[in-house]
Amino acid sequence: MNESNPVLQVVIASTRPGRVGPAFAEWFVKVAEGHGGFVVETVDLDERNLPFLDEPQHPKLREYQHQHTKDWSAAVDRADAFVFVTPEYNYGYNAVLKNAIDFLHQEWADKAVGFLGYGGIGAGTRAIQQLKQVVTTLRMVPIFEAVNVPFAAGKLTTEGEVAADPQMDAAAVVMLDELLRVTKLLR
Repeated sequence: MNESNPVLQVVIASTRPGRVGPAFAEWFVKVAEGHGGFVVETVDLDERNLPFLDEPQHPKLREYQHQHTKDWSAAVDRADAFVFVTPEYNYGYNAVLKNAIDFLHQEWADKAVGFLGYGGIGAGTRAIQQLKQVVTTLRMVPIFEAVNVPFAAGKLTTEGEVAADPQMDAAAVVMLDELLRVTKLLR
C-alpha cells in the first residue's frame, strides 16, 4: 500500500446493542484494502461515545472546549474521504450519526463521501438520501454509487460475518473506484 494514498475512513454509525453495522464495515474494509487505492481506517461511533452536541460555540468557529470534540476534529480532519455505514431507522438515518456530523463543520468540507446503507426492504436507501442533503450543506461531495443491503440480517452467517453476494462485492468496488476518482480531483 502506498502511504501517499488518500485516507478513507469507514464510519460505523450504529451504536444499538446487537447492531450489525460492524460486520458490514469489516466486510467493506476488507474490500477497500483489497482495492488498494486508499489507506483505510475504521471509525466506530460507539467507541467515540460523543455526547449530545455539547460545544458552546458554533462548530464553524472551531473553538472547541471539550477534548472529545478536539479528538473527533483531528480524526475527521485527517481523512480525505468517507464511507458512512448506516442503518435505516424509520425511513431515515440514526441520531448518533447526525450528532457526529453536527459536532464539526470545516473538517468535512471538500471531501468525497460514499454510503453503505442497510436495513429491511428499503436497503438503507432513504437514510442515504437524507444524508446526502446534510453532507452537501457541509460542502462534502456525495457520490452517486452506493452499496445498499436489503434484509441485512439475512446476509449474516451464524458467526455474524457478512456473506456478501456478487452484487454487493461489485457495488463496493464501483463505489471505491468513484470515491478514489472524486477524491483525487478534490485533493
